[in-house]
Amino acid sequence: MTTPAVAASASLPRSFGRYILFDFIGKGGMAEIYLARQQMELGAARLCVVKQILPGLAGEARFSDMLVHEAKLAARLNHANVVQVFDLGRDGDRLFIAMEYVEGFDLNALLRRCSRAKVPLPVELGIHVVRETLRGLDYAHRCSDDAGRPLEIVHRDVSPSNLLLSFDGEVKVCDFGIARANETIAVGWAEEELDEALRGKASYMSPEHARGESIDARADVFATGIVLWELAAGRRMYRTGDGLPSLLEQARRADVPELPPMGLPEEGRLRAILSKSLAPDRRDRYASASAMLRDLDDYAVQARLMTSPLQLGEWQSRTFGEEIIERRRSRERAIAAMQKGALVTLEPLSEPELASEHVAPATVDSTPSAQPRALVKRARSSIVATAAAVAVVVLVLAGAVMAIAMR
Repeated sequence: MTTPAVAASASLPRSFGRYILFDFIGKGGMAEIYLARQQMELGAARLCVVKQILPGLAGEARFSDMLVHEAKLAARLNHANVVQVFDLGRDGDRLFIAMEYVEGFDLNALLRRCSRAKVPLPVELGIHVVRETLRGLDYAHRCSDDAGRPLEIVHRDVSPSNLLLSFDGEVKVCDFGIARANETIAVGWAEEELDEALRGKASYMSPEHARGESIDARADVFATGIVLWELAAGRRMYRTGDGLPSLLEQARRADVPELPPMGLPEEGRLRAILSKSLAPDRRDRYASASAMLRDLDDYAVQARLMTSPLQLGEWQSRTFGEEIIERRRSRERAIAAMQKGALVTLEPLSEPELASEHVAPATVDSTPSAQPRALVKRARSSIVATAAAVAVVVLVLAGAVMAIAMR
């Protein structure tokens, strides 16, 4: 039986407008996702990700109109902590979005790898990821148009799967506005259908969002607070199972469990940050991402948990990157053979390598034992490798990217 991934890869590489699709990343509920090369007018090229909206959705007028509107807003965002949208358009009957390619993991995939390998994510790195996420969100929330009017951008789906971590240590928020486009086609659905469609997303919804009320930047603050709570606790905040309310109902109630004692440094201050970011009434919540960021920055300084993108990137590459780099080298050799006319079939990317794009809802187990208590074990001594080791990692990654295309 041919799987969708194999079927999608069978006709690669192929032209799609100004893009050459040469690697299938995955398929989600909204789009098929490809690694592509964009050809420039004077012959230069760059790697990017192309999301081809599924035909059934592209033909849905409400969805298409909202997606185009939101993508236009997202294309205005230009910040180190936000995935850049390059292009939006149609080719034939396919609506598509082209965006920046991030070489690395999303946070959800990284935590799954940590769980399988029983490797704890150092506490300072987890705090760093949340701080960088807040920087990206704050920029988007404050963005204005050319006349200085606020664009009032709200992400609406801040979750581990939408937080991308590059091997260079960058943290980028992706898929601004796509959740809003998805919600337009859910209007009028039955409660059971809505809960199924939002499964996973509801795990990170603010209570006002789950109730269908109008939302603002404070909804993204609440979602970021959930991410921080889960990193600290090492498990999902909302549990699922027989006899328990649906995720959507739990999100509406916002019954936030108290963070169990974790033995973290300055834990009282961290609890205060979580309490304020996860306040059920938005009037009691942080008024902005920047307000939460200031408190989290102060906490990181006082608790001596400050770190850098270099340390995050080096830890990822040293802990999980070697296998992926070697596999991608072999894929690049196959792609080079394709360019010379050879008939080569690329195997689909494995699940951990889907990390560069959000293709499925987060699926972290709710039991404490299923995911390591990632932020409990502090591993500062394991963060800093020798300068030679860092140089080797940088050279390997640079060679891997340059072998495919010019950026």
